[in-house]
Amino acid sequence: MLKKTLILASSSPRRKELLEELQIPIVISSSNVDESFEPSLSPEEIVMYLARKKVEAIYSDDKETFILGADTVVCLDGCILGKPHSREEAFQMLSQLSGKTHSVYTGVAIMANGKCSTFYEKTDVLFWELTEEEIHDYLDTGEPFDKAGAYGIQGVGRILVKEIKGDYFTVVGLPISRTVRELKALGFSMP
Repeated sequence: MLKKTLILASSSPRRKELLEELQIPIVISSSNVDESFEPSLSPEEIVMYLARKKVEAIYSDDKETFILGADTVVCLDGCILGKPHSREEAFQMLSQLSGKTHSVYTGVAIMANGKCSTFYEKTDVLFWELTEEEIHDYLDTGEPFDKAGAYGIQGVGRILVKEIKGDYFTVVGLPISRTVRELKALGFSMP
């Protein structure tokens, strides 16, 4: 069987690492698309829309190329918490998440042979009650500033999490088990 190429339309080191851990060779081609969306969209629609935009931005009609894009959002009480732009905004987000359950949505789009398959996964995350000191200590790590919801469950941020319901890897940024199944269904040959 002819080896196919998987292009990851993302500069996320976490997504790259998840695929490489499965020995899936990838080529990185960050799409740098405008990530704005209609405010009327639901969280699941947002992540699938943005994931699709990322793959379409680097689409190739090469039949041996598969393009994978993903997007993750954190949603608390119907509000989307994106990546914080400042320490103050990160502090505010973490304060809002303290002691509450929020939902993390990751949308995935896979483009192959001119067709685009999209799906999403949702995982609920409960945070411990956090003190201001705990939040400041976490902010001092520098970890929260490039992550939706201002935390990374795969890093130091794991100490903020009391419980999750759903796929851990959805929170990391790529529901890897479902992604592999979708790739195979589209004809991608695994190592």
